[in-house]
Amino acid sequence: MKRISVLLFFVFAVSCFCNAQDMVYKPKNPAFGGDTFNYNWLLSSAQAQNLIDDPELEDANSDSTLEDFSESLNRQLLTQLSRQLVTNQFGEDGLTEGSYTVGNFQVDVTNNLEGLVVTILDLVAGEQTQVVIPYF
Repeated sequence: MKRISVLLFFVFAVSCFCNAQDMVYKPKNPAFGGDTFNYNWLLSSAQAQNLIDDPELEDANSDSTLEDFSESLNRQLLTQLSRQLVTNQFGEDGLTEGSYTVGNFQVDVTNNLEGLVVTILDLVAGEQTQVVIPYF
């Protein structure tokens, strides 16, 4: 009886050993070599667990409809004012070649192979910027 139980033990051990396989680690996170399709799942899972409120996000969403309307109206008024100033300074034809002085700025408009080049020089600070408007 002892021999049979020992024999069965060895047969069982050998059969388990034969069915064993190698364990392979595969990461889930795509940042560490995992499948890239897991990214959305991991991100949504992390956001669902996030209990910290972003104060900047709350401030951005706290604007009332009246404040939104006021900002929109200000933008439209400033846009219309800037169009009128450009029309008064440069005429109905828009920018033509030449040199113009607008307040503390000197604006030089030239045509070259790249397109219409507008060079703006701040006479007070001495800083200069250049805008190239390509031809179509």
